[in-house]
Amino acid sequence: MNRYWDAANYLTVAQIYLQENALLTSPLTAEHIKPRLLGHWGTSPGLSLIYVHLNRLIRNTGARVLFVAGPGHGGPAVIANLYLEGSYSEIYPRVSQDPKGLLRLIRQFSTPGGIPSHVGPPTPGSIHEGGELGYSLAHATGAVMDNPELIVACVIGDGEAETGPLEGAWKAPAFINPRRDGAVLPILHLNGYKISGPTVLGRQSDEQVMALLRAHGWDPVVVSGSDPALVHPMLAQALDSAHARILQIQEQARHTSASTPAPWPAIILRTPKGWTGPDFVDGVAMEGTFRSHQVPLAGVRENPAHLAQLEAWLRSYKPETLFDPQGRLVPDLAALAPDADLRMGANPWANGGSDVAPLPMRPLENYAVEVGTPGSMKHETTKPLGEMLRDVYTDTAHDPRFRLFSPDETNSNRLGAVFEVTDRCLMGPVRDGDDRLSPNGRVMEVLSEHLCQGWLEGYVLSGRYGLFATYEAFAMVSASMTIQHAKWLQHARELPWRQPVPSLNILLTSTCWRNDHNGFSHQGPGLIDTVLSLSGSVIRVYLPPDSNTLLAVAEHVLLSKDYVNLVVVDKQAHPQYLNLEDARRHAAAGASIWHWAGNESHARETEPDIVLACAGDVPTEETLAAAWLLQHHVPQLGVRVINVMDALVLPPPDVHPHGLSEPDFEKLFTTNGEVIVAWHGYARAFHQLLHGRVNPGRFHVRGYSEQGSTTTPFDMVVLNKMSRYHLALEALHRVSGHFDGARELADHCRIMLADHETYIRQHLEDMPEVREWVWTPPTEIGDAP
Repeated sequence: MNRYWDAANYLTVAQIYLQENALLTSPLTAEHIKPRLLGHWGTSPGLSLIYVHLNRLIRNTGARVLFVAGPGHGGPAVIANLYLEGSYSEIYPRVSQDPKGLLRLIRQFSTPGGIPSHVGPPTPGSIHEGGELGYSLAHATGAVMDNPELIVACVIGDGEAETGPLEGAWKAPAFINPRRDGAVLPILHLNGYKISGPTVLGRQSDEQVMALLRAHGWDPVVVSGSDPALVHPMLAQALDSAHARILQIQEQARHTSASTPAPWPAIILRTPKGWTGPDFVDGVAMEGTFRSHQVPLAGVRENPAHLAQLEAWLRSYKPETLFDPQGRLVPDLAALAPDADLRMGANPWANGGSDVAPLPMRPLENYAVEVGTPGSMKHETTKPLGEMLRDVYTDTAHDPRFRLFSPDETNSNRLGAVFEVTDRCLMGPVRDGDDRLSPNGRVMEVLSEHLCQGWLEGYVLSGRYGLFATYEAFAMVSASMTIQHAKWLQHARELPWRQPVPSLNILLTSTCWRNDHNGFSHQGPGLIDTVLSLSGSVIRVYLPPDSNTLLAVAEHVLLSKDYVNLVVVDKQAHPQYLNLEDARRHAAAGASIWHWAGNESHARETEPDIVLACAGDVPTEETLAAAWLLQHHVPQLGVRVINVMDALVLPPPDVHPHGLSEPDFEKLFTTNGEVIVAWHGYARAFHQLLHGRVNPGRFHVRGYSEQGSTTTPFDMVVLNKMSRYHLALEALHRVSGHFDGARELADHCRIMLADHETYIRQHLEDMPEVREWVWTPPTEIGDAP
């Protein structure tokens, strides 16, 4: 095993430094060295040590192990081990186990057209991108949920352990049920340093670190040392004991009933940073210090002494005893790797799962809201979605593959119907007064957006389905995770061997427009901007205006694969507009003219005099009210109303695949007409979407502009100048020509805005004219007051 470890370390160093002479069959020269030395050596020996010992455990026990490498730039070590076990060459036949393939292996690392220095989508066996630190343990936890035979060995670097998401992820034992879930084995690798200084846990005693892990429900052991002859047997014993303890916990739980958190095993591994590398370089300590973090010998091409030291370092592993003349690992070492899909690089759960069944969906008619006259009744928009998710839970009870994740807000988000068939999950005793709480619950509530999203990412990347529902403003807490996941999907799509995985679905509720008892801190639609900036190949943004359109969207996104789907809709009672049939058509189109809301037949030309467009539930209501005012007071004005529920129909088709062709775009928004837009988010995002369209300056966008507090619903739209009165005034300002009643309507709007401000401060609620307004078909021409 020590020789196998030598082989992994040799290939790691070779990837960082060499472009020729892969097995040192001749003396090393400057021409053999890459012109740009990139990569990270410091964490790599520890990763390879763990990988080698996991191989031994798998061969001895047949355990199915998925490997998650948390340290950010441990890529060369993982690639080296994948190459040694043969799984890498099966995925990439050009990187064959012969001299040509070995040369390709070392040349591709951190070079143009090659592979990155961290573990990512091109890495077989990986569900975790190590580039941004903090998410490894959350991903590992999500992967074992409803995956009873899987063990995820999660290596956590001590630099990564300083991040907020990783600190939160230690809570996993409170949510892993050994009756139905697999097991996470955290291996906290303390090599003492990050890029330029010590780590917090690296400087703490074993007792302190063990106390931290024990407080979260782990049962840690320490493996520590710098002598491989001592560390190897200690690590082997620790892994054997951990595996035996995992099986014991699961066996006991599956034959009785688990109600308390199991003290799951964990390993604290202390080894030197840059272990087996240069002790000193130019008289400065290297191994065991932060200086070994990246490239210990940086001036190899220019400095003969460094070149000689590199050659001595590489030859210290005795490559001639590790590889045969054909560049293959010698047979006695090759025999140490597991076989077939027991190899960690070939684990099917790292590539979309193993025979995961599709998600069953009952007909939407079971949940549809009955809509009479559009806009004449109100309903809590997300409530039917909760009923749909309830039945998904019911229909997957025998083969669990769906979970809802939410930061303690499932009921608040009106999704509480799920509690008719399942509970909140928490390992521990249930007390009197607890509500729908049990270890067997499959609704995952934890007050951490990082954990909710990280768990879901691990869950879907291993082939299962789910939804993350959260307050809109606080989704920004995990916005960077959303970016990283989209980047993963974008690159994974380019790899033909990567299987499609269920989409990452994010439902944003409690939106910026309705914060009835929350303040300014709860207002922020920024995740829309974040997602819209990502690759159009993998992102979708939906703003359904009512319950039936939400159902249509939810059915689509839950069944979709390889996307980040952002669905933005408020949970409060809002007007309902479309029956299910119309909602499906509208969802398929992405944007539609609502003919019942306009009066284009009254226009004197073939196109309307003004277009009112809206995206989002509150903007839709305000737009309809503005259209109602215009048609009542200025009946000769031709008004068109357009609702946009798929934001990505707005850019040109060369920017996003949902983008409307220019003729179709003009059919909706006219060729040259002025368009007044009420938009859910920041106005800049809508303008960004229009970039590339002809004459985008004719779109005049009202959206959220960072105004508001704890106030009335209508005051929120007034403060942000997106109220019906602001929209009507903007329309009158932009329209060409003279229309009877226009001046009177403008005066009316200004008066109502002034009256509103006085009224809410006196009565603490919105005016009856606003509060009680519902859509009714506008008065016939000639009968308007």
